[in-house]
Amino acid sequence: MKPNMFDSILSFLHGIAWAFIVIGAFIIFKVFAFLGLATALFFTIFFIILGLFAILILEALSIHKARLVEAKKQTALLEEIHAKTVTCENK
Repeated sequence: MKPNMFDSILSFLHGIAWAFIVIGAFIIFKVFAFLGLATALFFTIFFIILGLFAILILEALSIHKARLVEAKKQTALLEEIHAKTVTCENK
């Protein structure tokens, strides 16, 4: 199946979100390290949770798109079946 523009953009954003989490967590830890290990870990974990929430949203978009494509396929098949049954009933 050839990926369309939406899938390409979604994959790109997914990769950016993971990179943002990894690099951002390191930077957040370094920035808050002067306040102590516990504070730095707290803010780093909080940052990671926010990043994972962004990834969750992107995954939900991907699943919704796949569900929409599948529903369109099923609708086309049901319309085809309905058209065949209507023509058989008219004969």
